Amino acid sequence: MAKQEFKAESKRLLEMMINSIYTQKEIFLRELISNASDAVDKIYYKALTDDSLVFNKEDYFIKVTADKANRTLTISDTGIGMTKEELENNLGVIAKSGSLAFKKENEAQDGHNIIGQFGVGFYSAFMVADVLTVTSKALGSDVAYKWESEGAEGYTIEPADKVTVGTEIVLKIKPNAEEDNYDEFLEEYRLKAIIKKYSDFIRYPIKMDVKGKRPKEGEDNEFEDYEEEQTVNSMVPIWRKNKSELKDEDYANFYNEKRYGFDKPLKHIHLSADGAVRYQAILFIPENTPFDFYTKEFEKGLELYSNGVLIMDKCSDLLPDFFGFVKGMVDSEDLSLNISRELLQHDRQLKLIAKNIQSKIKGALQGLLKDEREKYESFYKAFGRQLKFGVYNDYGMNKDVLQDLLLFSSSKEKKLVSLEEYVARMPEDQKYIYYASGESIERIEKLPQTELVADKGYEIFYFTDDIDEFAIKMIMSYKDKEFRSVSSGDLGIEESEADKKEAEEKASGNKDLFEYMQGILSGKVKSVKASKRLKSHPVCLSTEGEVTIEMEKVLKAMPSGQDVKAEKVLEINTDHEVFKSLKDAFDNDKTKLSLYTSLLYNQALLIEGLPVQDPVEFTNDICKIMV
Repeated sequence: MAKQEFKAESKRLLEMMINSIYTQKEIFLRELISNASDAVDKIYYKALTDDSLVFNKEDYFIKVTADKANRTLTISDTGIGMTKEELENNLGVIAKSGSLAFKKENEAQDGHNIIGQFGVGFYSAFMVADVLTVTSKALGSDVAYKWESEGAEGYTIEPADKVTVGTEIVLKIKPNAEEDNYDEFLEEYRLKAIIKKYSDFIRYPIKMDVKGKRPKEGEDNEFEDYEEEQTVNSMVPIWRKNKSELKDEDYANFYNEKRYGFDKPLKHIHLSADGAVRYQAILFIPENTPFDFYTKEFEKGLELYSNGVLIMDKCSDLLPDFFGFVKGMVDSEDLSLNISRELLQHDRQLKLIAKNIQSKIKGALQGLLKDEREKYESFYKAFGRQLKFGVYNDYGMNKDVLQDLLLFSSSKEKKLVSLEEYVARMPEDQKYIYYASGESIERIEKLPQTELVADKGYEIFYFTDDIDEFAIKMIMSYKDKEFRSVSSGDLGIEESEADKKEAEEKASGNKDLFEYMQGILSGKVKSVKASKRLKSHPVCLSTEGEVTIEMEKVLKAMPSGQDVKAEKVLEINTDHEVFKSLKDAFDNDKTKLSLYTSLLYNQALLIEGLPVQDPVEFTNDICKIMV
């Protein structure tokens, strides 16, 4: 019997595939089981159009058998089988897909969709086997044939003995190597685990002879070994059931079974789309943050299936980074299953699914915010920071998607408030959405800069997260209302003519004093001026430009140590008792004025949580005014 050679292209492809395409050797079993399922599907399909065929689902199955003694693994099916020509065409040319051709020939008909492409996936078996032997008898044929290959050098085809219709694939498992344990593919527990992982939802029974122990009949404390045939896959995935059949506990059980997390999901999203792209999905919004969520080790992504066959454990392209906390799976029959089964990133259907999923997740979160506020706030406590990072990243590209999901603490409500809620209750004369930043709500409430805004009765957002201001800078405005820090040089609050005149007089009358103080603080502040915002406090810092003091602190704390500084302005309360001392010192004792100026500047730094440049000098200055 002459050995036939693979075509040169096929030979190179086979060598490349065995060595590099699949990252996990266990994938071979998924591929062979998918092909077996295809073969049964083909009989089912023919039965739909051929009255002489009766398809009784109980008669069709896939069997996996391990023989440790002979180091063989057998995958057999009761599917449609292959003729000699089909063995030649489907297995003799790598990447020639019998399933794909069958589907194209019958694409105008209704029926089961064919999962895979018999060709490339089949040859993944060479990752774990030295020899592949395929014995097949086609439906309606009296003769069976055996196809056999030891790899890239070629294959043989000859008549064989096989009574029943279907295909049997025997893998001669490789001996163990220094870095590879091939024995695992002969172990019952390992085979069952691989089947459950990748092929649990194949719609036909996958059977194995399973060993176990049971009490001996009539004997106390005596056990006997036994072996029985068991179906090891569940066959019916939860996502293909009608939502009306399922309860919340069914989804919770699925969440736990899939080990998506150790918590309970706050919400599940069950999707079934039948439009431009067909897919089914079950998504979960977790209750708690995974321990590694904010580390480089965390991998986002959804499980990706094609007709119940797991293709990827974590398909990151299905989720944007800002929704990376979502767990779950997607099953689609529209995904193209070609040589790059594990590299579907460029698949057009996948991008459509990802776009739809993003919209559904946003809708679910908005529903939580509107109807289950307590649950949403629990979610936001765990993942709000991720949403804010999503607003900030990519130069604010996703701000329109995320801004309505943001919450911030409020000076009025003493609880979390959305942007929409804030704007809806703004007084007519309020121009801006005001915010104040600090390490905690308690510290922010004591900030001198909040006095004027609070006295006007305007609500203030409290930003306590280091990402808050950066995110807001990307949003810039919400419903035509710009954001404005209470430390901004211009608060945009209308003044009466009397107030304007008084402010101008203060600025003009104290111009020389403020210029002198600015000279003392040269390089530390941009200017010194009379404050319009202070009521009871003697001094504060305000800023000009885009960088605020809190932003300066965050940027300086980064590993890169960016030397970014806010343009600071020292504001003096001219109605405070301290100002009288400043004026007196300016007129009579410039040394004392220098001391007072330094003290006030350092006091303003401490209020902002900024470090005093020279603590020893600061304490000495305090001692000087006590003497």
